[in-house]
Amino acid sequence: MKIKAAFVAISAAALLAACGQSATPATGTTDAAATAPVELKAPSGVYNLDPTHASLQWSVPHNSVSNYTARFNTFSAKLVLDAADLSKSTIEATIDPTSVDANYAGDYLGTHAATGFKSWSEDIAKAADKLNAAAFPQITFKSTKVELTGPRTADVTGDLTFLGVTKPVTLKATFGGEIEKHPFLQVPTLGFSAEGSFKRSDFGMPAGYVGDEATIKFDGEFIQEVAPAAAAAPAA
Repeated sequence: MKIKAAFVAISAAALLAACGQSATPATGTTDAAATAPVELKAPSGVYNLDPTHASLQWSVPHNSVSNYTARFNTFSAKLVLDAADLSKSTIEATIDPTSVDANYAGDYLGTHAATGFKSWSEDIAKAADKLNAAAFPQITFKSTKVELTGPRTADVTGDLTFLGVTKPVTLKATFGGEIEKHPFLQVPTLGFSAEGSFKRSDFGMPAGYVGDEATIKFDGEFIQEVAPAAAAAPAA
């Protein structure tokens, strides 16, 4: 039962870095065409995750034969973009553990009546040996470092707080693209994806019958935050 949110959505911030300059190859030679950074048109500022165009999935090895996959349906993220120095951009994400969606197709009540939960998703969200949402109502990720690894990629390291424990986690981020004006909101919009993993036992969660390593995958769009228009001046 892996919740690697860090975000989450987590996470997702590392993506910005993806737009920056690429690292110089170890040989010392540089192929300009291959390493030229993406020219980012979006201005500096605050960008909020569009929840209608975002996905946060997690998976854990199951019985050593497959990967069990589920998702979170409620999460938010705020990206502070520094267009002049992408490595100084930051991202923060918050996940609601009660929004976990396991898409369980079996007869949960018929086979798990003793748990006291109505569904497998509720079991994962509320059981003390799983996400324990009553005691830990939020999962958060706050970036601390962005390292550009290519013209469209970056490593984003941040503090993941999960089950009351905070530890560093690194996400591999990729810049998907941008549009100068959102078709409805008429403001700049950026797209990113990110993936990473961590050991659940590092955060105090028992491994149980699934593997210890949790993997998270994020895709989403970030829309520039625009200050509300100033109120009209009162009539004289």
